[in-house]
Amino acid sequence: MSGRTVRSYAFLSIGAAIVTIALKFGAYLLTGSVGLLSDAIESCVNLAAALVALWAVTYAAKPADAEHTFGHSKAEYFSSGAEGALIIVAAISIAVEAWGRLLHPEAIAQVGLGLALSMLATAVNGVVAFVLLKAGRRLRSITLRADAHHLFTDVWTSGGVIVGIFLVQVTGWLVLDPIIALLVAVNIVWTGFRLLRESFFGLLDTALPIEEIETIRVILSKYERQGIQFHAMRSRIAGTRRFISFHVLVPGVWTVRQGHDLCEAIELSIIQALPKSSIITHLEPLEDPVSWDDQELERTSNQ
Repeated sequence: MSGRTVRSYAFLSIGAAIVTIALKFGAYLLTGSVGLLSDAIESCVNLAAALVALWAVTYAAKPADAEHTFGHSKAEYFSSGAEGALIIVAAISIAVEAWGRLLHPEAIAQVGLGLALSMLATAVNGVVAFVLLKAGRRLRSITLRADAHHLFTDVWTSGGVIVGIFLVQVTGWLVLDPIIALLVAVNIVWTGFRLLRESFFGLLDTALPIEEIETIRVILSKYERQGIQFHAMRSRIAGTRRFISFHVLVPGVWTVRQGHDLCEAIELSIIQALPKSSIITHLEPLEDPVSWDDQELERTSNQ
């Protein structure tokens, strides 16, 4: 269900990108402003990124199979990385166009109608970005969050372009138009590198956030008061899924059934607190010195 839900938001992003491309290129054709052209080019990147996002969330939702026994959720990181790369390419094309206009400034025409179209496109992006960000946090989708942050960046840059074009009209300083476009390009590059960084660390099996690790420790502490001990906890995030493993140390006189039931109860408690978690527990006897030889894993996981 969640995969289908994420896909519906990806379609929303595609629809918004198509609408804003039409509006922004209309604004550029009316005015001839390179600042508005830079804004329109970024919307083309939005569309390409939304299409990549749709592929990523569709592929990530596929169940585990013989080749991918942990599922396909890491596909979302490729989407985020691709979006970051596309943003940087767009920024370079904007900078090239702006530099030419900086050397040879040109007058801007039909500013009023052009800015009206640009403001309408900005409003569409703002609403969709807000919806995607809320959905991305709720569904724990890096793809939707990346798309939302990209659209919010688009909103801010569009706002800057609109203000800049207005100032060009008021002051008559034509050079402001390409300068605004260059500033937009710099801002877009920063966003692109942030997305690439997030994708890079996601592919490196980054551990769960500190607050989620603390949630697990609180759950385990209830059992520690009963004499059960734990160590060698490790975790990683893969798209919308969490993977957690740790060792459970119980009295050696316990039966296999007792140990199994305890591990089942612990795993269920963690899954209820942190949905979409896959948990692996390793049962060991408290009294056996060998059980404590793997504490090096505990030190490694806490670094």
